[in-house]
Amino acid sequence: MPKRTGKSSLSTFALIAILLTSNIAFSQAAPRALTSADYAAAEKFMGYNTNPLVTGTVRANWLPDNRFWYRNTTASGSDFVLFDPAKGKGEPAFDHAKLAAALSAVAGRTLDPAKLPFQTLEFSPDGQSIIVNLGPRRFTCDVQGNKCSVASAPEMGAQAPGRGAPGGFAPRNDAPSPDKKRTAFIRDNNLWVRDVATGKETQLTTDGVKDFGYATDNAGWTKSDRPILLWSPDSKKVATFQQDQRGVGEMYLVETKVGHPTLQAWKYPLPGDDVVTTIQRVIIDVDAAKVIRLQMPADQHRSTLCDHVACRGNDWADVEWNADASRLAFVSSSRDHKVAQLRIADASTGAIRDVLEEKVPTQYESGQGRVNWKYLPASNEVIWFSERDGWGHLYLYDQTTGKLKNQITSGEWGVLQLLRVDDKARTLYFLASGREKGRDPYFTHLYKVGFDGKNLTLLTPEDGNHEVTLSPSGKYFVDIYSKPDVPAVTVLRDSDGKLVATVGKTDISRLLATGWKPPTPITVKARDGQTDLYGLMFKPTNLDPAKKYPIINHIYPGPQGGSVGSRSFSASRGDAQSLAELGFIVVEIDGMGNPTRSKKFHDAYYGNLGDNTLPDQVIAMKELATKYPFIDIEKAGIYGHSGGGYATAGAMFHYPDFFKVGISEAGNHDNREYEDDWAERYQGLWDPKKPDANYDAQANQNFAKNLKGHLLLAHGTTDDNVPPYNTLLVVNELIKANKDFDLLLLPNRRHGFGNEPYMVRRRWDYFVRYLMGAEPPQGYELKPPDARGAGLGQ
Repeated sequence: MPKRTGKSSLSTFALIAILLTSNIAFSQAAPRALTSADYAAAEKFMGYNTNPLVTGTVRANWLPDNRFWYRNTTASGSDFVLFDPAKGKGEPAFDHAKLAAALSAVAGRTLDPAKLPFQTLEFSPDGQSIIVNLGPRRFTCDVQGNKCSVASAPEMGAQAPGRGAPGGFAPRNDAPSPDKKRTAFIRDNNLWVRDVATGKETQLTTDGVKDFGYATDNAGWTKSDRPILLWSPDSKKVATFQQDQRGVGEMYLVETKVGHPTLQAWKYPLPGDDVVTTIQRVIIDVDAAKVIRLQMPADQHRSTLCDHVACRGNDWADVEWNADASRLAFVSSSRDHKVAQLRIADASTGAIRDVLEEKVPTQYESGQGRVNWKYLPASNEVIWFSERDGWGHLYLYDQTTGKLKNQITSGEWGVLQLLRVDDKARTLYFLASGREKGRDPYFTHLYKVGFDGKNLTLLTPEDGNHEVTLSPSGKYFVDIYSKPDVPAVTVLRDSDGKLVATVGKTDISRLLATGWKPPTPITVKARDGQTDLYGLMFKPTNLDPAKKYPIINHIYPGPQGGSVGSRSFSASRGDAQSLAELGFIVVEIDGMGNPTRSKKFHDAYYGNLGDNTLPDQVIAMKELATKYPFIDIEKAGIYGHSGGGYATAGAMFHYPDFFKVGISEAGNHDNREYEDDWAERYQGLWDPKKPDANYDAQANQNFAKNLKGHLLLAHGTTDDNVPPYNTLLVVNELIKANKDFDLLLLPNRRHGFGNEPYMVRRRWDYFVRYLMGAEPPQGYELKPPDARGAGLGQ
């Protein structure tokens, strides 16, 4: 018995020792668990929660008489203000209580005067009546609020009922004339006009057929049923084109549903295609329904501004009429964007005269967000934009001879947008960046200068990013200035920059009361060790400097933009602060290769899209880790959408020992599988019949075998911008290399799924689990307002 007892005691002690050891091992291996409360605290900093806490924002809407109106947000809702520069003050745009009562009577619903749920609001030219949208219905009211009635038809230029815009409104698929008497539209590949008063429709072209129609809006990566054209100032002529897509390759997508799938097919040219989309320019005499073809070969489907011929909404880029519609100026761009040719056409005969030509070794662009050349027939001149001296500047040319008269702007800074040309005063008003030393070179300021380059004047002196809206006459402008970490002040100035009034100041007191903190502006060195790079750093609001935090890079490489985006104040930038709140340091850094600085800076990785600014990102993150000891540089992650998804996978393949976790969403992983204009502009032309190490080097799938960390690939199955085959090319090579990875395909989603609650939650989960080494809460559900059943105006 004692022997048995002794054996039993030994076994008991051994068992206890094993259990203790197991418990210690389990406690060491058990990951930290984040809770739903942790995620809820992070969700508090999503835009749908932070933006309503910001009040006093102003967005000016100018009227023809130099007054403007804006919606003033308040803690209890909002009110509408009509501001008169002559008086230097604003007043209620209408009697809110009376208008709410009058609208309630005809709309059949009770409206709160402090929360008028207008999807759109338009003032009449005299400011005495307004047109508003409530759901699918439109109403006309007098500003005194005495009477409202149902609008019989949508006003010209307004939105019409449809699906795809907030409140059930979608953009109209017609193009109103300047005098608002007629509107142009496409029917059966031909261009028509409708008389607004009578409804009479007239066919302008007759030979449009499938894949060779008039005013077609299809760039492959984006398309619509709207017509692309430019009415003449007198509303008697239309400049447009017949778009030749015959023989152009197609893209195919299939919708997911029960039963036979629905095939989507459309023209989508790719780099290296023998046949790509071209346009044959025409001018149409509307009254005579006569088509005048310009006497020239077909032009490439290109512009000097973007990867489409329409770059600002429905605006046809690079086309301008003279005042009497006898001449039409336009720019023809080569397929690779290396040559831009300014031409002038005779509107009655179609005869063409070449004015000037710009050739560049990389790619030519005429501005940032706006075409910066200007046709000046009254003085027989042309203002031209060029980066020939290494910076974006304006030049004055003789229109007849095509010879340079003088350079207008100069220096180590760049013109961004030419906003106004005062022919009589021979003065230009333009936005520029990088001129004011000691300030973020991405901050935008407004300037004016004479045609002769003299009297350059800064009109917006405050240190910050300036969003400027000019009055129709050019006599005044509204200036909203702010910084990423400093809320906005809105002022009204005259054309000389003199302060007329302070319109408003953004109030973030309620936002601050939640514990919100702004991102930290950062400056780091680029790959060359000399060039300054700029960005933002997001930290947990309860940061403990004694702790270590994994670092996540939110990337968008460009080359037409950057990671940071706008330099103006914003209560939220995507989910960057929310992600930081979970226990990360999140950074956004604009690397070399982004626009708005020097030409050399922008061309830093021309012909090597696979660079994706990654050398700058890695060096910058390491530098930040030396400056801020709370950054754990051994735990580096990266994520991005579209071009950012492309860069993310590239980071995981080219820097596998540095980046441990990546989330790549909707990436254009091989630009030979993306629309032709993009790659041929920034990578160069490609001949599929010849070996091309250059194009091979930009293709992510060729480096998939290098993956070491955790990679989540996500794509929408009906993405008609960046087709999902881009991601599947990478998936195929990862499988061939026997690599573990994660794949999320979102059925029937197009390109913009990155901010869907499910995608956001999966993003948080992935970084929490694999970069932080913790367990996320099971199935947390983000609930933006539309998912909570909030109504209009709430």
